[in-house]
Amino acid sequence: MGRPSKADQWLTEDGLSLLTSYKRNDLTDAEIAKKIGISDKTLRSWKKRYLPISSALKKGFEYAVADAEKALVSKFKTQILTEKRTEIWQDHDGNKKTHVVTTEKQVPPDTTAIIFFMKAKAGWRDNTIVTDSSAIDKLDQILKQTQESAEMETDEE
Repeated sequence: MGRPSKADQWLTEDGLSLLTSYKRNDLTDAEIAKKIGISDKTLRSWKKRYLPISSALKKGFEYAVADAEKALVSKFKTQILTEKRTEIWQDHDGNKKTHVVTTEKQVPPDTTAIIFFMKAKAGWRDNTIVTDSSAIDKLDQILKQTQESAEMETDEE
């Protein structure tokens, strides 16, 4: 029947699981190929030839994207971080004393993360077009009044 292909060891449940975890941990295809002892070209060939390998790598990438989305979402929510530190001192009798101090710190949302999320998921764009001209009309009115006031002051002098 011939000798087994090197791909056979990666077509097992354990092999596919490992490929998925490599991709989930943000390894590039080139890094994965090197890690498993094959060339980039061979991995590209395997992805075309073996659906389970292609699917395992795709699944790993999807996990990585989901992990990144969770991390991003956590950045635009207020977070409470708890910090514990142990203080050690000696009392008047020379006895060692310890005390655990717990502090909570509120971390505000990350504005950059919010903006990124809104652009990526909610369709926000930097080049917004003003469709409600009422604010512009109000500014024009103020400018006109300012110019008229300045002209009146000039005429009075």
